[in-house]
Amino acid sequence: MIRTKNEGHTRNNEMPLPKPTRIFKLISVAWLTIALQTTTQRAAHPQPALDPPLSASPPPSISPTPAKPLTVEPPSSPLAQLPSAQLGNQLGNQVSLNGRTFNVPWSQWQTAGTSRIGLSDAAIVQLLGAQLLSTPDGASQPIEWFPTAQRSVLTPRFAAPVRYLDITTLAQQHGWQLQTTGQNLRITTPTARLVGIRQGQQPFGDRIVIDLDRPTPWQIDPQSQEFVLTLDAQTDPSFVQNFKPRATAQVKSIKVEAGANQTTIRLRIPITQRSQISTLSSPSRIVIDLRSDFLPTLNILWTEGLRWRQQTLEVGSARFPVIWFEVNPRQPGLSLRPILPNPATVTGTASLIQTARQSQASAAINGGFFNRNNQLPLGAVRLKGQWFSGPILNRGVFAWNETGEMKFDRLTLQETIVLSSGQTIPLATLNSAYPQAGISRYTPLWGSSYSTLSDNEVLITAQNDRITDQRSGGKAGSAFAIPTNGYLLVARGATAAALTINTPLQLSTTTQPSDLSFYQNIVGAGPLLIQDRQIVLDAKSEKFSDAFIREMAARSAIGQTATGTLLFVSVHNRVGGRGATLTEIAQIMAQLGAVNALNLDGGSSTTLYLGGQILDRPPRSSARVHNGIGIFLLPSP
Repeated sequence: MIRTKNEGHTRNNEMPLPKPTRIFKLISVAWLTIALQTTTQRAAHPQPALDPPLSASPPPSISPTPAKPLTVEPPSSPLAQLPSAQLGNQLGNQVSLNGRTFNVPWSQWQTAGTSRIGLSDAAIVQLLGAQLLSTPDGASQPIEWFPTAQRSVLTPRFAAPVRYLDITTLAQQHGWQLQTTGQNLRITTPTARLVGIRQGQQPFGDRIVIDLDRPTPWQIDPQSQEFVLTLDAQTDPSFVQNFKPRATAQVKSIKVEAGANQTTIRLRIPITQRSQISTLSSPSRIVIDLRSDFLPTLNILWTEGLRWRQQTLEVGSARFPVIWFEVNPRQPGLSLRPILPNPATVTGTASLIQTARQSQASAAINGGFFNRNNQLPLGAVRLKGQWFSGPILNRGVFAWNETGEMKFDRLTLQETIVLSSGQTIPLATLNSAYPQAGISRYTPLWGSSYSTLSDNEVLITAQNDRITDQRSGGKAGSAFAIPTNGYLLVARGATAAALTINTPLQLSTTTQPSDLSFYQNIVGAGPLLIQDRQIVLDAKSEKFSDAFIREMAARSAIGQTATGTLLFVSVHNRVGGRGATLTEIAQIMAQLGAVNALNLDGGSSTTLYLGGQILDRPPRSSARVHNGIGIFLLPSP
């Protein structure tokens, strides 16, 4: 997120939680309901036995399974998706689980004469506490949820922009009641009981085991110095009264709160501490491991053309949690475009999850820099050939066409006013919040009006290729209308003597490099990291400050491999330390196979979104952003 008027400054004190520990802030929509049941799975990141044993049934020892390496294959068929009329009887965005309401998507459809129910990825994780496991097959999604000998595999069904996972069999196996009433899907699970809570030590740190008498849904809400685990389970009041947790260096306190059919467990832990959570069966247990290398390895083919990866990567002596998408831009039905919070004006910011949902994107990453005070862009945003915001300071950009052509480079846009006398006047910027000295131009894409960015600006109105007005802007913040049949010229510390009323004028536009003018979509940020397989990081030449260059922060980046696969990458704090430097994010991108790469806005802006959920951080720590790059799994509107 931007901290100054001329470049992006990022925060470096946020670290993401592992995916199973996230609770997702989701937008309220409608109600729905149905009747069915659920199953269990093998652990995605299984842990060794609790040592020493604290009961007669300690967690068994399970060896972790390494993720399969990615192989990029050319597309063979369009994305499997159905219009909502074919997909099912109902689509909804509200689920009631044991009396509590969650705003998450669900769907009902008919298969071979039987009713099927699907929940979105976000609902599976948020409501049930299930974890998605690695899969090379986009037609099946294994999950971990109190795993038995037979792994639970859910069938995905895609209705843009959401992927639904069929929980029908899972619900039947676990005796859940699902009922639809209007637009509400009501899920009622059998009452579970908390049997005990055990603490132990592992080589990596503390382990907490919650013993249950049966599998039950659970939700996690990670907060700054504690996380809250909510179980759909009863707890005997005498257990709460007699429970005496042991304080450790990692676990400051454990508090148990018992309700009628719900139990809340609050763990107070240091802000630097993170956790891995898994479930086990026979007996049913929830295992919480506090460890620095908290990120589980995942390799999920989410749908054809879009793969979700995450892994801890080494750069020198440092280890970084990295979450990324591998996107095949040649996949039929898949497209990219810049996304903005407000289609009517460039002013405004919103969380990436809100902007992605509003835009109907299936996946997204945050984009370029902006001024958080006036919520205006500081860099290139070109959408379908129109400059919503022009580039600044010859900074790096990512450019692409609907035909699949892409380019990573530094970009300068040069606009020139040509008067009837032959005099030429170079313009400094186009639709930009960067208050550069000279004359800048603002079009209706900026919005219906322009508010002066500095004192004593001179506002020149041009309509139908002729100057129609000139006046002083006065104090910063004064608003002036932008004509729908022209534009405003704004002079800052530059003479506008030649731009008198009734003067005819023409406009010429070029780019450097010249071929970037042919790309219909562009998002700028910087600095450029990699070009033609070489690390070309030169933040000084892109006018970034020394403080920005030295900063260690969460990072977002976009890259391209030699095969044309796009990489949407999020990197947070190194294990046991702070975020990545610019050099380190360039090295990470090279390690992922990028032959071209661009740094995006970072710090609290760093956000990776997929299928209704934020993957790389708790939503409460995700800042509002100005723009992003959306991945659409139907032709862009």
